[in-house]
Amino acid sequence: MNRELEQLINSASDLPTIPVVATKVLQLIESETTTAEDLARVVSSDAAVAARVLKISNSSFFGCRRQINTLSHAIMMLGYNTLKSLIMAASVKQVYKNYGLAEKMLWEHSFGAALAARIIAGATQQINDEEAFLGGLFHDIGKTIMNNIDSQRFQMVIQKCYNEGISFQEAEQEFYPYSHAEVGGLVIEKWNFPEMLIKAVMEHHRFGFVEDEDPYQILLTSTVGLANLFCHKIGLGQREPDTDLVLAESMPARLLQLDENQLECMLTSFEQAYTQDKSFFE
Repeated sequence: MNRELEQLINSASDLPTIPVVATKVLQLIESETTTAEDLARVVSSDAAVAARVLKISNSSFFGCRRQINTLSHAIMMLGYNTLKSLIMAASVKQVYKNYGLAEKMLWEHSFGAALAARIIAGATQQINDEEAFLGGLFHDIGKTIMNNIDSQRFQMVIQKCYNEGISFQEAEQEFYPYSHAEVGGLVIEKWNFPEMLIKAVMEHHRFGFVEDEDPYQILLTSTVGLANLFCHKIGLGQREPDTDLVLAESMPARLLQLDENQLECMLTSFEQAYTQDKSFFE
Protein backbone atom coordinates (compact mmCIF):
# COMPACT_ATOMS: atom_id res chain seq x y z
CA MET A 1 0.00 0.00 0.00
CA ASN A 2 1.22 3.51 -0.79
CA ARG A 3 2.69 5.10 2.35
CA GLU A 4 0.64 8.30 2.11
CA LEU A 5 -2.55 6.29 1.60
CA GLU A 6 -1.69 4.06 4.55
CA GLN A 7 -1.16 7.11 6.77
CA LEU A 8 -4.48 8.58 5.62
CA ILE A 9 -6.40 5.38 6.34
CA ASN A 10 -4.76 4.89 9.74
CA SER A 11 -5.52 8.47 10.81
CA ALA A 12 -8.76 8.19 12.77
CA SER A 13 -9.16 11.95 12.97
CA ASP A 14 -9.17 12.33 9.18
CA LEU A 15 -11.66 9.62 8.33
CA PRO A 16 -15.36 9.60 9.14
CA THR A 17 -16.76 6.78 11.20
CA ILE A 18 -19.97 5.10 10.20
CA PRO A 19 -22.80 6.76 12.17
CA VAL A 20 -23.86 4.96 15.35
CA VAL A 21 -27.45 4.49 14.19
CA ALA A 22 -26.27 2.68 11.04
CA THR A 23 -24.03 0.37 13.08
CA LYS A 24 -26.87 -0.50 15.45
CA VAL A 25 -29.31 -1.14 12.59
CA LEU A 26 -26.85 -3.46 10.85
CA GLN A 27 -26.44 -5.40 14.09
CA LEU A 28 -30.19 -5.63 14.70
CA ILE A 29 -30.93 -6.83 11.18
CA GLU A 30 -28.64 -9.81 11.77
CA SER A 31 -30.81 -10.94 14.69
CA GLU A 32 -33.82 -13.16 13.98
CA THR A 33 -35.69 -11.77 16.98
CA THR A 34 -35.55 -8.12 15.85
CA THR A 35 -38.92 -6.47 15.23
CA ALA A 36 -39.90 -3.45 13.14
CA GLU A 37 -40.48 -1.56 16.39
CA ASP A 38 -36.93 -2.34 17.55
CA LEU A 39 -35.50 -0.95 14.33
CA ALA A 40 -37.79 2.09 14.39
CA ARG A 41 -36.67 2.88 17.93
CA VAL A 42 -33.00 2.88 16.92
CA VAL A 43 -33.51 4.88 13.73
CA SER A 44 -35.62 7.49 15.51
CA SER A 45 -32.70 8.19 17.87
CA ASP A 46 -31.11 10.16 15.01
CA ALA A 47 -33.68 12.70 13.86
CA ALA A 48 -31.83 13.61 10.66
CA VAL A 49 -31.46 9.99 9.56
CA ALA A 50 -35.06 9.17 10.51
CA ALA A 51 -36.41 12.10 8.50
CA ARG A 52 -34.35 11.17 5.47
CA VAL A 53 -35.42 7.51 5.61
CA LEU A 54 -39.09 8.53 5.68
CA LYS A 55 -38.55 10.98 2.83
CA ILE A 56 -36.79 8.46 0.58
CA SER A 57 -39.26 5.67 1.40
CA ASN A 58 -42.06 7.81 -0.04
CA SER A 59 -40.36 8.19 -3.41
CA SER A 60 -41.92 6.18 -6.22
CA PHE A 61 -38.66 4.27 -6.52
CA PHE A 62 -38.95 2.75 -3.04
CA GLY A 63 -42.34 3.72 -1.75
CA CYS A 64 -45.79 2.24 -1.87
CA ARG A 65 -49.02 3.65 -3.23
CA ARG A 66 -50.03 4.83 0.23
CA GLN A 67 -48.17 7.56 2.07
CA ILE A 68 -45.70 6.22 4.62
CA ASN A 69 -45.86 8.34 7.76
CA THR A 70 -44.05 6.30 10.42
CA LEU A 71 -40.75 4.43 10.58
CA SER A 72 -42.49 1.22 11.68
CA HIS A 73 -44.75 1.41 8.62
CA ALA A 74 -41.77 2.08 6.36
CA ILE A 75 -39.90 -0.90 7.77
CA MET A 76 -42.86 -3.27 7.41
CA MET A 77 -43.64 -2.13 3.87
CA LEU A 78 -40.08 -2.00 2.54
CA GLY A 79 -38.48 -4.94 4.34
CA TYR A 80 -35.27 -5.17 6.31
CA ASN A 81 -32.87 -5.37 3.35
CA THR A 82 -34.23 -2.26 1.70
CA LEU A 83 -34.26 -0.52 5.07
CA LYS A 84 -30.56 -1.32 5.45
CA SER A 85 -29.87 0.40 2.13
CA LEU A 86 -31.89 3.47 3.09
CA ILE A 87 -30.27 3.71 6.53
CA MET A 88 -26.85 3.57 4.91
CA ALA A 89 -27.81 6.22 2.36
CA ALA A 90 -29.28 8.49 5.04
CA SER A 91 -26.25 7.98 7.27
CA VAL A 92 -23.56 8.32 4.61
CA LYS A 93 -25.16 11.60 3.56
CA GLN A 94 -23.62 13.02 6.72
CA VAL A 95 -20.14 12.38 5.29
CA TYR A 96 -20.92 15.05 2.69
CA LYS A 97 -20.58 17.64 5.43
CA ASN A 98 -19.21 20.73 3.61
CA TYR A 99 -22.33 21.10 1.54
CA GLY A 100 -21.16 23.31 -1.31
CA LEU A 101 -21.49 22.69 -5.04
CA ALA A 102 -18.76 20.03 -5.16
CA GLU A 103 -20.32 18.06 -2.31
CA LYS A 104 -23.79 18.40 -3.82
CA MET A 105 -22.57 17.01 -7.13
CA LEU A 106 -20.72 14.16 -5.43
CA TRP A 107 -23.83 13.23 -3.47
CA GLU A 108 -26.06 13.36 -6.54
CA HIS A 109 -23.65 11.13 -8.44
CA SER A 110 -23.26 8.66 -5.58
CA PHE A 111 -26.96 8.31 -4.84
CA GLY A 112 -27.71 8.24 -8.55
CA ALA A 113 -25.24 5.37 -9.00
CA ALA A 114 -26.90 3.54 -6.10
CA LEU A 115 -30.30 3.79 -7.82
CA ALA A 116 -28.82 2.85 -11.20
CA ALA A 117 -27.07 -0.20 -9.72
CA ARG A 118 -30.33 -1.32 -8.13
CA ILE A 119 -32.14 -0.97 -11.48
CA ILE A 120 -29.41 -2.90 -13.31
CA ALA A 121 -29.41 -5.65 -10.68
CA GLY A 122 -33.20 -5.90 -10.85
CA ALA A 123 -33.17 -6.11 -14.64
CA THR A 124 -30.38 -8.67 -14.92
CA GLN A 125 -31.50 -10.79 -11.95
CA GLN A 126 -27.95 -11.96 -11.29
CA ILE A 127 -27.03 -10.22 -8.04
CA ASN A 128 -28.76 -8.93 -4.93
CA ASP A 129 -30.47 -5.55 -5.50
CA GLU A 130 -29.45 -4.12 -2.14
CA GLU A 131 -25.80 -5.16 -2.45
CA ALA A 132 -25.77 -3.42 -5.81
CA PHE A 133 -27.35 -0.33 -4.22
CA LEU A 134 -24.63 -0.17 -1.56
CA GLY A 135 -21.90 -0.67 -4.15
CA GLY A 136 -23.24 2.27 -6.13
CA LEU A 137 -23.63 4.37 -3.00
CA PHE A 138 -20.04 3.76 -1.90
CA HIS A 139 -18.27 3.65 -5.27
CA ASP A 140 -17.02 7.26 -5.16
CA ILE A 141 -16.95 7.85 -1.42
CA GLY A 142 -13.17 8.05 -1.75
CA LYS A 143 -13.60 11.35 -3.61
CA THR A 144 -15.59 12.75 -0.70
CA ILE A 145 -12.88 11.73 1.77
CA MET A 146 -10.18 13.28 -0.39
CA ASN A 147 -12.21 16.50 -0.71
CA ASN A 148 -12.89 16.68 3.03
CA ILE A 149 -9.22 16.18 3.91
CA ASP A 150 -7.68 18.57 1.36
CA SER A 151 -10.30 20.42 -0.68
CA GLN A 152 -7.69 22.61 -2.39
CA ARG A 153 -5.85 19.63 -3.88
CA PHE A 154 -9.14 17.96 -4.79
CA GLN A 155 -10.31 21.10 -6.61
CA MET A 156 -7.09 21.11 -8.62
CA VAL A 157 -8.06 17.67 -9.94
CA ILE A 158 -11.56 18.91 -10.82
CA GLN A 159 -10.12 21.92 -12.64
CA LYS A 160 -7.77 19.70 -14.64
CA CYS A 161 -10.74 17.53 -15.67
CA TYR A 162 -12.69 20.56 -16.88
CA ASN A 163 -9.77 22.36 -18.54
CA GLU A 164 -8.37 19.34 -20.36
CA GLY A 165 -11.51 17.28 -20.88
CA ILE A 166 -10.09 14.17 -19.22
CA SER A 167 -11.54 11.76 -16.69
CA PHE A 168 -11.18 12.20 -12.94
CA GLN A 169 -9.09 9.02 -12.63
CA GLU A 170 -6.66 10.37 -15.24
CA ALA A 171 -6.42 13.78 -13.56
CA GLU A 172 -6.01 12.46 -10.02
CA GLN A 173 -2.82 10.62 -11.01
CA GLU A 174 -1.04 13.97 -11.28
CA PHE A 175 -1.97 15.06 -7.75
CA TYR A 176 -2.28 11.83 -5.74
CA PRO A 177 -0.13 8.71 -5.40
CA TYR A 178 -3.33 6.68 -4.97
CA SER A 179 -6.82 6.60 -6.46
CA HIS A 180 -10.24 7.55 -5.09
CA ALA A 181 -11.29 3.93 -5.65
CA GLU A 182 -8.52 2.72 -3.33
CA VAL A 183 -9.47 5.28 -0.69
CA GLY A 184 -13.15 4.32 -0.93
CA GLY A 185 -12.45 0.61 -0.65
CA LEU A 186 -10.24 1.06 2.40
CA VAL A 187 -12.77 3.36 4.08
CA ILE A 188 -15.61 0.85 3.82
CA GLU A 189 -13.19 -1.87 4.91
CA LYS A 190 -12.64 0.22 8.04
CA TRP A 191 -16.44 0.25 8.39
CA ASN A 192 -16.40 -3.58 8.34
CA PHE A 193 -18.27 -4.10 5.08
CA PRO A 194 -17.81 -7.42 3.24
CA GLU A 195 -14.75 -8.09 1.11
CA MET A 196 -16.86 -8.46 -2.04
CA LEU A 197 -18.27 -4.94 -1.65
CA ILE A 198 -14.81 -3.55 -0.89
CA LYS A 199 -13.40 -5.05 -4.08
CA ALA A 200 -16.36 -3.81 -6.14
CA VAL A 201 -15.57 -0.25 -5.00
CA MET A 202 -11.84 -0.64 -5.59
CA GLU A 203 -12.22 -2.15 -9.06
CA HIS A 204 -15.17 -0.22 -10.50
CA HIS A 205 -12.85 1.47 -13.02
CA ARG A 206 -10.13 -1.14 -13.58
CA PHE A 207 -12.10 -4.41 -13.36
CA GLY A 208 -8.94 -6.17 -12.24
CA PHE A 209 -9.92 -9.77 -11.56
CA VAL A 210 -7.82 -12.84 -10.83
CA GLU A 211 -8.03 -15.80 -13.19
CA ASP A 212 -10.35 -17.83 -10.95
CA GLU A 213 -12.39 -14.84 -9.71
CA ASP A 214 -15.74 -15.54 -8.06
CA PRO A 215 -18.35 -14.98 -10.82
CA TYR A 216 -20.55 -13.06 -8.35
CA GLN A 217 -17.67 -10.65 -7.69
CA ILE A 218 -17.38 -9.94 -11.41
CA LEU A 219 -21.14 -9.35 -11.70
CA LEU A 220 -21.28 -7.05 -8.66
CA THR A 221 -18.24 -5.01 -9.73
CA SER A 222 -19.53 -4.74 -13.29
CA THR A 223 -22.94 -3.59 -12.07
CA VAL A 224 -21.34 -0.87 -9.95
CA GLY A 225 -19.08 0.16 -12.82
CA LEU A 226 -21.99 0.31 -15.26
CA ALA A 227 -24.10 2.32 -12.79
CA ASN A 228 -21.27 4.85 -12.63
CA LEU A 229 -21.30 5.10 -16.43
CA PHE A 230 -25.09 5.58 -16.43
CA CYS A 231 -24.54 8.69 -14.29
CA HIS A 232 -21.83 9.93 -16.63
CA LYS A 233 -24.06 9.33 -19.64
CA ILE A 234 -26.85 11.57 -18.33
CA GLY A 235 -24.51 14.06 -16.64
CA LEU A 236 -25.42 13.30 -13.06
CA GLY A 237 -22.92 14.96 -10.73
CA GLN A 238 -21.04 16.39 -13.70
CA ARG A 239 -20.94 19.64 -15.60
CA GLU A 240 -22.64 18.07 -18.63
CA PRO A 241 -23.74 14.66 -20.00
CA ASP A 242 -21.19 12.47 -21.77
CA THR A 243 -23.12 12.09 -25.01
CA ASP A 244 -20.21 10.33 -26.74
CA LEU A 245 -20.17 7.48 -24.23
CA VAL A 246 -21.26 4.22 -25.89
CA LEU A 247 -22.44 2.03 -23.02
CA ALA A 248 -22.58 -1.17 -25.09
CA GLU A 249 -18.84 -0.90 -25.76
CA SER A 250 -17.89 -0.45 -22.10
CA MET A 251 -16.13 -3.16 -20.13
CA PRO A 252 -18.90 -3.60 -17.50
CA ALA A 253 -21.61 -3.91 -20.18
CA ARG A 254 -19.56 -6.58 -21.95
CA LEU A 255 -18.92 -8.45 -18.71
CA LEU A 256 -22.66 -8.38 -17.95
CA GLN A 257 -23.38 -9.43 -21.57
CA LEU A 258 -25.86 -6.62 -22.13
CA ASP A 259 -26.79 -5.43 -25.60
CA GLU A 260 -27.67 -1.94 -26.77
CA ASN A 261 -31.44 -2.40 -26.43
CA GLN A 262 -31.20 -3.75 -22.88
CA LEU A 263 -28.92 -0.91 -21.85
CA GLU A 264 -31.18 1.71 -23.39
CA CYS A 265 -34.17 0.31 -21.52
CA MET A 266 -32.32 0.33 -18.18
CA LEU A 267 -30.92 3.82 -18.78
CA THR A 268 -34.38 5.15 -19.58
CA SER A 269 -35.81 3.59 -16.40
CA PHE A 270 -33.01 5.09 -14.36
CA GLU A 271 -33.29 8.55 -15.86
CA GLN A 272 -37.07 8.61 -15.35
CA ALA A 273 -36.80 7.39 -11.75
CA TYR A 274 -34.13 9.90 -10.81
CA THR A 275 -35.77 12.83 -12.58
CA GLN A 276 -39.13 12.08 -11.01
CA ASP A 277 -37.88 11.57 -7.49
CA LYS A 278 -34.64 13.55 -7.18
CA SER A 279 -36.15 15.90 -4.59
CA PHE A 280 -36.62 12.93 -2.24
CA PHE A 281 -32.89 12.21 -2.26
CA GLU A 282 -31.60 15.70 -1.47
